[in-house]
Amino acid sequence: MEKPERSTTWHWWVSGLLLLATMINYMDRQTLSNVAPRVKEQFSLNNEQYGDIEFLFGVSFAVGSLFFGVIADRFSIRLLYPAILVAWSAVGIATGLTQGYASLMICRGLLGFFESGHWPCALIVTQAVLSRDNRAMGNSILQSGASLGAVITPITIRLLVSDSTSAEAWRLPFYVIGGFGLLWVVLWLIVIKPRDLDQPARAAMNAEHDANSTDQQGREKERIGNLGTIPWLALLVRDRRFWALVLMVIAINTSWQLVRAWLPLFLQKGRDYSEVEALYFNSVYFIATDVGCIAAGIAALWLTKIGLSVHRSRVIVFFACACLAAMTSVAAFLPQGWLLLCSLLAVAAGTLGVFPCYYSFTQELSSQYMGRLTGLFSFTGWMVSSPTNKLFGYVVDRTDSYDLNMAVLGWTPMLGLIAFLVLWPKQSNDSSIAIS
Repeated sequence: MEKPERSTTWHWWVSGLLLLATMINYMDRQTLSNVAPRVKEQFSLNNEQYGDIEFLFGVSFAVGSLFFGVIADRFSIRLLYPAILVAWSAVGIATGLTQGYASLMICRGLLGFFESGHWPCALIVTQAVLSRDNRAMGNSILQSGASLGAVITPITIRLLVSDSTSAEAWRLPFYVIGGFGLLWVVLWLIVIKPRDLDQPARAAMNAEHDANSTDQQGREKERIGNLGTIPWLALLVRDRRFWALVLMVIAINTSWQLVRAWLPLFLQKGRDYSEVEALYFNSVYFIATDVGCIAAGIAALWLTKIGLSVHRSRVIVFFACACLAAMTSVAAFLPQGWLLLCSLLAVAAGTLGVFPCYYSFTQELSSQYMGRLTGLFSFTGWMVSSPTNKLFGYVVDRTDSYDLNMAVLGWTPMLGLIAFLVLWPKQSNDSSIAIS
């Protein structure tokens, strides 16, 4: 049975489904940070304990990334993907039932584990259905779902919690938001047919490359052939591109995840905004991240259309976004007011805008093992960045200020770009050579 032909429109509909999946992923993830002041008060948690909860989420996400990365390369993405989504949605609902620090930790750990499966699955899909020059745009759409989810979450919480003074009011959002995943599963199974994402089709899709890269591809195949039966991972770690991306994912993950986790507390406790003001600004903040993410994809596509190479276009866009992310140094020293909020919106656009470029770089590295490669990078990024949540809380508890952490945090994407430029081989800049 041959794989059915699909139109260009269908490819972008699939990208839209991935956007919705990312949106649901982030809604379940962001619910806790948006009700964190209420949860901390009811369970009598200090900042370091809250940091421990986010730390466990990150470690669990890292472990799950490895697990689901391997699983995603071996099993049907059409069935695995919705199963993972149902699992994390169920854990989100269970979080609303927690009765203390220990049970909250368990739920947060399980949420991180299951949510990690989204990314290997989603990147396998974009790699399979989109051509190389369209992947940065497709990855922007995919990643922008994070912003959309984070925008909707505080609005949803505001509608559900309103001005309630009940100590239990924070629980309802977990029940409601955790139930959003089931409709997506139905849509996915309708749009994606059994043979749309099979392994032969994926391998064929990822064989495409620029005409100018033929000689480079031959040299790469010869190099791989000379290594004989060395396992895939051993081959991978000999590739400088791998280490360039390891440092990049650590850098961008640190800035994005810490700002995401601590922004509501920074606004309410660090700058004396009310809960309502913080919730509404959180929505605006993540609208800005969505704008930055989509703009990054459009900019990379436009630069390619006007004649720049695919690789150079991605690097330029990444640099621009890293400059915006570094504006946390400005925000850290501004008082409550419009200048502070505007600088945070610039940070928002930059910290998420770097991700489509990173994903596109990653998709240059392997075709056959995209799931486990993505899982390995995610594992590394989360394992290194997650302990910084505990450190963040430790510094806040002892300085009674969020400012020092914020001032430093936004510079990590720029450090990641510098490491990338040093390590990424120039001769492979515009080939789509993949280890397979």
